[in-house]
Amino acid sequence: MPLNPADADFVARLSQDLPEGTVCAAEARYREDPRGRWPSVASHVALPRSPEEVAAIVRACAEAKVGVVPYSGGTGLVGGQVPREGAAPLLLSVERMNQVRAVYRAEDVMVVEAGCVLADVQVAVEEAGRLFPLSLASEGSAQIGGLLSTNAGGVNVLRYGNARELVLGLEAVLPDGQIWHGLKRLRKDNTGYDLRHLLMGAEGTLGIITAASLKLYPRPAETGTALLTVPGPEAALNLLSLARERIGDGISAFELMSKTGFDFLREALPDIRQPWPEAPEWCVLIELGLSGRQGASAALEDLFEAGFEAGLLSDGVIAQSLQQSQDFWNLREHIPEANKRIGAVASHDISLPLSEIPAFIPEAVAALNGIGDWRINCFGHLGDGNLHFNVFPPKGVSKAELKERGAEVTALVHDLTHARGGSVSAEHGIGRHKVADLEKYGDPAKLHAMRAIKGALDPQGIMNPGAVLRARG
Repeated sequence: MPLNPADADFVARLSQDLPEGTVCAAEARYREDPRGRWPSVASHVALPRSPEEVAAIVRACAEAKVGVVPYSGGTGLVGGQVPREGAAPLLLSVERMNQVRAVYRAEDVMVVEAGCVLADVQVAVEEAGRLFPLSLASEGSAQIGGLLSTNAGGVNVLRYGNARELVLGLEAVLPDGQIWHGLKRLRKDNTGYDLRHLLMGAEGTLGIITAASLKLYPRPAETGTALLTVPGPEAALNLLSLARERIGDGISAFELMSKTGFDFLREALPDIRQPWPEAPEWCVLIELGLSGRQGASAALEDLFEAGFEAGLLSDGVIAQSLQQSQDFWNLREHIPEANKRIGAVASHDISLPLSEIPAFIPEAVAALNGIGDWRINCFGHLGDGNLHFNVFPPKGVSKAELKERGAEVTALVHDLTHARGGSVSAEHGIGRHKVADLEKYGDPAKLHAMRAIKGALDPQGIMNPGAVLRARG
């Protein structure tokens, strides 16, 4: 059965049971994705202030068979927050639920509401002398609810894991309007199915996360950052292995960047300072976080010497100050913005087994060169196998001129990724943009189980209809 729209009559009835101003017309920012590709059919947004209000809204939607689309910081890149077709659903933003409920320093745990902005959480934790290690380019606007719902990655996955590894408990509203009070702070809890991991990564299709108990960590006494020139991706992986042997789990991040990325920065963002007149073909950005018993600069110097002797690197700069370290990270974090300004024909968020990466990159480049003239910016979180493999028109040609080639390019890149045992969605999720990819590359047994879970928890299909799994009816 098709869903009903969140029309004026439904909005009027819903508003009667909620505080004034909770439901209103959706501003433009709620109705488009960050890249401006997909307009939304939704016209109204609910802005609850408590899990009880979220539950009331979801119950009303269930009773009226109206779709509800959770909206967090709006930074998602696969259209999970942007309903593009069908009956207009109600957007539900958690932005007003933005309190830090508690910090348990002795337990290394904090409890936060879903609307907390990640950067604000990091500041609150720093004031408590602890670290919440989730870090990504959009942390100034991305909110905890969306980050957990999409199982966000970022630059520190190598050491601390994805978002799901940083959560002890959740509070959430299920599709029938029940509140699941799962905000436990336990490290061990073997009491049946773990609903945390079902909701994290479900992208709002099984419920709405309203709060979370997050793991904290001691702040490293010393940090060190270096930008190292390597001959290529294979040398970079061997350097990572060498670093692990010599430094252990003190490696917080290990990022791969190509010359194309630096060329794009120079072309699109010339004010971003670069440490060289001509960028190398490949380099890695490594960051260490060590205890007071170890010296980060000394560890990086030791790694540089060992890597140089092994032929794994040819040059490099070890940051001598916090400002220089920030300058290095500024380069990496502005590559996506430079990409956006240049204009990609197709962008790919893929992951591969680490040992497959050195062969995949030249294979994919050669295959793309066989079907056209492209500029390829390959960069990403090499330590966890996540590459952002983005394809651009040649210089002087606009994105619009080659827009129709995007599907062909993506099919080629995704086919090669799948053939090497990789994933066509490493950290951005499925949303609406990659539903067909999940159907094409997903394991049939997994897809059957996912549909069964969705049908059991959300039989009417009201939760984020059309995201992750194709909408029924």
